[in-house]
Amino acid sequence: MKASSFLSLMAAMFIAVCGNAVSAQEKPNIVLIFMDNFGWGEPGFNGGGIVRGAATPELDQLAAEGLRLTNFNIEVQCTPSRSAIMTGRYAIRSGNGVVPLGEGVYGLVQWEVTMAEMLADAGYATGMFGKWHLGRTEGRFPTDQGFDEWYGVPNSTDEAVYSSLDEFEGSGVAETSVLQSTKGAVPEKVRTYDLGYRPLIDRDLTDRAIDFMSRQASEEKPFFVYLPYTATHFPTMPHPDFKGRSGNGPWGDLLMQIDSYVGELLGTIDDLGIAENTIVIFTADNGPEALSPGETSLTVETAIHGSAGPWRSTLFTGYEGALRVPFAMRWPDKIKPGGVSDEIVHAMDLFPTFARIAGGEVPEDRVIDGIDVSEFLVGAKADSGRDGFIVYMGNDVFGVKWQNWKLHFAEQTGWNGVFRKYTMPRVYNLMNDPQELDNVLFPHTWVPKAALPQLEEHVSSLKEFPPIPTGAADPYEPSY
Repeated sequence: MKASSFLSLMAAMFIAVCGNAVSAQEKPNIVLIFMDNFGWGEPGFNGGGIVRGAATPELDQLAAEGLRLTNFNIEVQCTPSRSAIMTGRYAIRSGNGVVPLGEGVYGLVQWEVTMAEMLADAGYATGMFGKWHLGRTEGRFPTDQGFDEWYGVPNSTDEAVYSSLDEFEGSGVAETSVLQSTKGAVPEKVRTYDLGYRPLIDRDLTDRAIDFMSRQASEEKPFFVYLPYTATHFPTMPHPDFKGRSGNGPWGDLLMQIDSYVGELLGTIDDLGIAENTIVIFTADNGPEALSPGETSLTVETAIHGSAGPWRSTLFTGYEGALRVPFAMRWPDKIKPGGVSDEIVHAMDLFPTFARIAGGEVPEDRVIDGIDVSEFLVGAKADSGRDGFIVYMGNDVFGVKWQNWKLHFAEQTGWNGVFRKYTMPRVYNLMNDPQELDNVLFPHTWVPKAALPQLEEHVSSLKEFPPIPTGAADPYEPSY
């Protein structure tokens, strides 16, 4: 795919702003740590940490050494979030708007271009270690989608529970396996993903990420590490090294574990002498875990209701608690320490942003919903360039976020809560009402007039460029 003259001009402008030529060895390494069901209010840098059971000094230092975004947004379910961040597109476009149930085919078709494919084409070594949740069949594993190496699980962590349930035996459903693969190879089963391995997997993911970074650094090759951890998704079970260490229960233990692992990653980057030119991002796939004691037959220790800080609710809703997640980014060569911004940024924006930074190419034959926020991240611009986005719950539009306002056309009070659909939108002022409780449509009927044009444009684009059907077979070619 050839870069357009426009993209070439943009890349040149970015180089001028950052004052750094984009040669193979000078391209920044990228480490993307992607937590699972980890709420805005969990890390210390967002007011959590010790009040959630354990201090998070490594995470707090990461934020202090770079940029913290308080309004970084994501989709509200695991699969849609991972689709959006990998493709730079709303998940509805890729046919992955909902978390899959059953054993049918799902995931990204080969026609989609992932972040890993874009960076690989730009000369990066690409490694993924963790949860994929974007396909579990031939042609849809991470190493079919741009990653050189992968170790992890194809689906979700709740599947680790299956073999411990008496009712599961004889169901005909296969046990989930931990897989590993390299580009072009068929993934191999490493072991069963069960409750015995559940507390151990994130230790192995960390070790493999460290090994990958070390190997690439020795060859002076730029690398992309995608590290979607599993620990904070049900069932939440800390590693034996951390069990009981916080004195505040399993969630405090997990916070200590997460903080320690991130510290190891940062320490490795420092020891390799590549810290100045390595981007490290810590964020999450959606708001906090929704299960509470009484909502599962397993022990209380495996069901933790997380914290979204001041924001309302959990994943599987359209509220800010589902959408806003922690975000800290360190890039010493370009980002001054101590930065904080409440500008709206969406996970979709990372695809075109990484493309700009790495000298990669953004596909021009499809709609890319993400925007390049690179100049904002490095401090060359005060605003992100994004005023808002469409709020999906599955394949349904639940609302529109615009500046400090939210429009809700439908609401679900919790992951399995009451669903309401409205004939007139509810309007919330997020600055005054972070819990989204006080409908102020009157007298603020001007807000829909300001917010709805982005929805109209989005709906129009879906008609012009129809979404990929869920479960579409490969080879896939769009009809437009």
